[in-house]
Amino acid sequence: MSRRLAASSAVVAIVLGVLLSAPVGETARRPRYGGTLRVEIGAAVTSLDMAAANADEGGAKWEINSLIYDERAADGAFQGAGPFHVTGFEAGKRVALAATQDYRLGRPFVDAIEITMGRAARERMLDLELNKTDFAEIPAEEARRAAEHGVRVSRSEPDQLLALVFTGDGGGTRTPERGKPAGAKAREALALSIDRAAIVNFILQKEGEPAGGLLPQWSSGTAFLFSTAADPVHAKELWAQIVPAPKIVLGYDSGDSLEQAVAERIAVDAREAGIQVAAEGVHPAGATAVSCRLVRMRMQSKQPAVALENFIDVLAGSTKIETAALPAAATPEDVYDRERAIVSSYRVVPLVWMPRVYGLSARVRDWTPPGPGEGWPLADVWLDGPVDGAAEEGKK
Repeated sequence: MSRRLAASSAVVAIVLGVLLSAPVGETARRPRYGGTLRVEIGAAVTSLDMAAANADEGGAKWEINSLIYDERAADGAFQGAGPFHVTGFEAGKRVALAATQDYRLGRPFVDAIEITMGRAARERMLDLELNKTDFAEIPAEEARRAAEHGVRVSRSEPDQLLALVFTGDGGGTRTPERGKPAGAKAREALALSIDRAAIVNFILQKEGEPAGGLLPQWSSGTAFLFSTAADPVHAKELWAQIVPAPKIVLGYDSGDSLEQAVAERIAVDAREAGIQVAAEGVHPAGATAVSCRLVRMRMQSKQPAVALENFIDVLAGSTKIETAALPAAATPEDVYDRERAIVSSYRVVPLVWMPRVYGLSARVRDWTPPGPGEGWPLADVWLDGPVDGAAEEGKK
């Protein structure tokens, strides 16, 4: 049952329970209706039609639609009236949503949501610091700095994978010595040269964890079986066996500063092992001739088998991996064996797991970070007055 449906009948019990358990001097606050939740996002969504989604706005568009529609069908299509409905839309600039009074799971606590689009990460964090917005996504690598500047920070489980994917055909029409497909030995050598711990510690500022497999430890329980350690000595030995040695062109999203930093770090690690790697910024939807490229993939389910199948579907279009479905009742061993087979091909090289990081104003209450496949749970939050000393939350 929705928390909103149960709020009116359970509020007395909740308040009494909190009052009895709270230390002397603390006062419990009961949920209340009203107010406009201010949201800022980086993407500039030009249409709410999911059929027109593109690489630059697909994630943000999905989050907005998850507030407008009730649920998704088996094919992923949104359907039914959701907790909010659109009252205003300016392409690439602004979305205005109002609470649906007769929503089947109960009316949202907030009256409205105002979403401002096209805000750079620096602008979003500054607005959070100045209390000009209530909710915004923060790049994982900026989470520590945001918290140091007084921003209230919340983190999901690490459920976003950054991986190096070797394209099946070089990524497009190739010119001589450029974007040449890398053989298995070259792929393995590059994978062994990468210092994942350095990426996590220095680029992500410890907001994440090294990835050796396609599923995180908290989901599968088997991630520890995949090595994440760099082995530059073995990488150099493998590379020396390749004659003539190819030049690997590593593509990254030219508009993504994190991907650029990671790509340049990989190129440095590779050179120390004698491997020729050139990092090059490309457009996400472009067909630039590259040997491999960085890809971000967000888990769509907490269930290991479902999450793995989704990753395989995403990867199947860009690299040559086996696409046979897992058994209907896949066991943990089945999932592990399939994951091991893909990772061992070195066509996909997992690098790091990152959490989704959110900045919240002090007046946002009852916020819970969404899990894999879940949208922003903004229908369940409520707005309170200013609270002194907003603390960082979600860090474990």
